[in-house]
Amino acid sequence: MITAPARRPTQESAHRIWRSYLYWTHIYRRTWRASIASGFLTPTLFMAAMGVGLGTLVNHHGSSAHQLGGVSYLDFIAPGLLAASAMQMAAIEGMFPVMAGIKWIKFYQAMLATPITVTEVLYAHLLWMATRVAMVSSIFLVAMFAFGAPRSAEVLAAVPVAVLTGMSMAVPAAAFTATRESDQALIGVIRFVVMPMFLFSGTFFPVTQLPAWLRPLAYATPLWHGVVLCRSLSLGDASWASSLGHVGYLLAFIAVATLVARRTFSRRLAA
Repeated sequence: MITAPARRPTQESAHRIWRSYLYWTHIYRRTWRASIASGFLTPTLFMAAMGVGLGTLVNHHGSSAHQLGGVSYLDFIAPGLLAASAMQMAAIEGMFPVMAGIKWIKFYQAMLATPITVTEVLYAHLLWMATRVAMVSSIFLVAMFAFGAPRSAEVLAAVPVAVLTGMSMAVPAAAFTATRESDQALIGVIRFVVMPMFLFSGTFFPVTQLPAWLRPLAYATPLWHGVVLCRSLSLGDASWASSLGHVGYLLAFIAVATLVARRTFSRRLAA
């Protein structure tokens, strides 16, 4: 009797992660229409109101245009909004679904009743978060093209950069959520971490316009690196050195956050 070759441990782990990932795709099939619709509506409203509406005033102010590097406000703000929107959406994905898995619906515990480890459950969910960020970022990029914002084909590389930017927020958010008993602290994260980053990490104006004491904080945020890199790709002036530096910072941030998430998930779910 011929038997199939046994899977290696790494293959078995990858298979379990994939099966857990399919759970998220199955759930998403119920809401994808509304998700796609809002994915188009949000960037359209942002770019119409901020890029075109407010941009008309900014573009007619000579000193403001000079501070933006001589580009229109729409060209300046659109790629920044791409990165910032990815960060915002990823933060939500890293908090409330994780809280549901641990506390409200407890589907993490259901997964762990099968031959799957805590780390595999975490990795599958993080993979789904990255998928969601990629979908939203791709839709945002289509909207940018509809408004004529990109000035270079290099902007296509902004989607994976937006994914890295989003995951740099999603992973630490998931790690933090695994330590909470209620969603009250998550609301605080949105108010006092996500929103300040959204407003002060170079999305709407150059960080150089901030007070000198506040600039190092902005430079340290992963969103600033994502915004700057997405903007340089959209404008076509990205350099290899700076691009690798920004990507390296985002990857390092995600790697450290993943180690922390593994520990917090294990403490919460393996008990």
